[in-house]
Amino acid sequence: MVQFWKARRAVEEVVGPPLTFWQAFAVVALGVLALNIIGVVPVLLGALQDEHRLSEAGIGETAMLELLCMGITTGLCGAFLKAQRMRLIGILGCLALAALDIATLKVSDLGVLAVRAAAGAPEGVLLWITVGMVVRSRTPERWSGVFFTGQTVAQLMLAGAFWVWIMPKFGSDGGFMTLGLTTLLGVPVALLAPNRYKALDQAGGVSGAPPLRGWIALFATVVFIAANGAVSVYLEPLARQAGLSPDVARLALFASLVAQVAGGTFATLIAGKARYVIVFGACVAVYLISWALYGFTAQAWLFVLASVLAGATTLLAGPFLTPMIIEADPTRRAAMQSAGAQILGGASGPLLASFTVDDANVRGVLVLGAIALVIGFAIILGLHATAPPDARAVVEK
Repeated sequence: MVQFWKARRAVEEVVGPPLTFWQAFAVVALGVLALNIIGVVPVLLGALQDEHRLSEAGIGETAMLELLCMGITTGLCGAFLKAQRMRLIGILGCLALAALDIATLKVSDLGVLAVRAAAGAPEGVLLWITVGMVVRSRTPERWSGVFFTGQTVAQLMLAGAFWVWIMPKFGSDGGFMTLGLTTLLGVPVALLAPNRYKALDQAGGVSGAPPLRGWIALFATVVFIAANGAVSVYLEPLARQAGLSPDVARLALFASLVAQVAGGTFATLIAGKARYVIVFGACVAVYLISWALYGFTAQAWLFVLASVLAGATTLLAGPFLTPMIIEADPTRRAAMQSAGAQILGGASGPLLASFTVDDANVRGVLVLGAIALVIGFAIILGLHATAPPDARAVVEK
């Protein structure tokens, strides 16, 4: 009981009063619900194609549109929406998203693109609520780690239920109905969330758009995330080109997801203790080793090991993007756009990769990923090297 009451002041904020444990739980849960679609979108859109309701090209177009609308909405909310009436916004966001998930049951082809693009808007709003808490906390990397880990665990559980029971028995309609009903759970959860956050410009910041260094940090985020997205989306073709079976690719994907949980947990543990530059340097090295194994190995166990390393690195690096952006822009205006930048990177990586592959060879994505990774890391190093001492103190204290 004593530990419970200590946990009630769970998030010590730089901007505004601390949040209780249940307030923090509600905020993280809303963000997790917003991103649940990412863990099941391949099987859902694949089922729509099998049912002749979506073309093969439509799969990529639908996924990209939903992600882009989500990222744009999160960015617009961070720039223009006041952090007030959060409970009402959370409830309306959950209701709108659930309605659009269920509406997907009745559409096909262009209708699917339109409905899923529209679903990106309430998803972006719910994600904005979570980002608002993260960027205001004293250790944003810790709460990013909690969020990323919770998101991955939820997606693993939902994807497992889809693959084993829901999709084989009910098809895509059952999948979207389940997604909608799951989203409705966010309505009572939103009632536990804080009703407002303190405005960032009340903590010595400034109104308006981020400064130039903030935009550069956001660009570095897009490039860094796009590097991994370009490679990871071609996991199965890379396994095939290495002479490995689809079963190996599926095992590698599952092992990568499990490793992501471990990586996110580790990021949470070292938050506030490790400097983001050191973390990124280690992550770049591990990524390059993993991708080299993808390109040069024909051994199943090495391919799976490479996926484990890359998966753990993905959720280790992700939470430390926020303190990097805060150091570049201590007003935290740019940090409010961090989720949108990460989503944009996740969408642009596969798009860029599509120009480097053909039916005979997909290993061009490894070169593209390595180049983008090095460029992103070089920009991050440059920002850190030129940061004023008081800006560094914001994330190192």
